[in-house]
Amino acid sequence: MKRTLVIIGLGIVGGLCMLIAIQLIPYGRNHTNPPVSTEPAWDNPATREIVVRACFDCHSNETTWPWYSNIAPVSWLVYRDVQEGRDKLNFSQWGQGEQEVDELIKVLQEGEMPMPVYLITHPEARLKPTEKQTLIQGFQNTFGISREEGDDRRVDQQGDD
Repeated sequence: MKRTLVIIGLGIVGGLCMLIAIQLIPYGRNHTNPPVSTEPAWDNPATREIVVRACFDCHSNETTWPWYSNIAPVSWLVYRDVQEGRDKLNFSQWGQGEQEVDELIKVLQEGEMPMPVYLITHPEARLKPTEKQTLIQGFQNTFGISREEGDDRRVDQQGDD
């Protein structure tokens, strides 16, 4: 019994040492937000308000970095998600490069966005059915896309093809 407790104790101490050591890895700690250059010409303020609340943390240069984004290994996951989100669709650099707007409606309808793991710590981003419909309609109006369109659609400039 004593030997088992010693092994468990050493395992706990080793785990804590590992957790402390990984804090020295700098990846995931760059929480500077690039400047906002341009945003889409939103169809109305309601669309923008929902997008800010539900999408901006990963799809803009206006990310709010929560306290846990400073603690590895969670910081690595948060940083990676934000970088991938900005690479796919960045509402703060609209008109600079290709934006993947083709799947906006699809991912909303299928409940893929906001990501379920994000909603655990950001319940305010959870969309009610009416908000989801408002956002879908807002995307259709803002970007000129329809539910049927879009599998290969990209927008390069302020909603123009």
